[in-house]
Amino acid sequence: MKNVSVMCFHDELCLVFNALMTSLSLLREGAKVTIFFGSRGINAVHRVKSNELRCLPDEPKEMGDAIMEKMDEMGLPLIEDLFVMLIAEGATILACPLNLSLFSMTPGDLVDGVKPADPVKYYKEVVICADMNLTF
Repeated sequence: MKNVSVMCFHDELCLVFNALMTSLSLLREGAKVTIFFGSRGINAVHRVKSNELRCLPDEPKEMGDAIMEKMDEMGLPLIEDLFVMLIAEGATILACPLNLSLFSMTPGDLVDGVKPADPVKYYKEVVICADMNLTF
């Protein structure tokens, strides 16, 4: 079994979506997957803010809206559904405790199933031992 560490440091919907879909695909191929959200990525695991993520927020609004509309037309899963699938299928999803504090969040603000990471344990037991480290 391959051990995969996925780190997501952004809250732009397309990047978060890609991190979660990649994680789900790897999980379904038999990998042990741990996903770590840090920096602005912490917003993706906030139970309210995760529903407010947008594609291409730095571009004109119509560009981001067009991508979101296309994602909807394609029947792609919502972020909240991806979290449910990932957790149900055995992924470990962690939030950086430093960024929880920096963004004035508590563990109670996190999407169900997401836990604050123990940074020493995460880096020592997941990142260093991983067969693959992916960053989004």
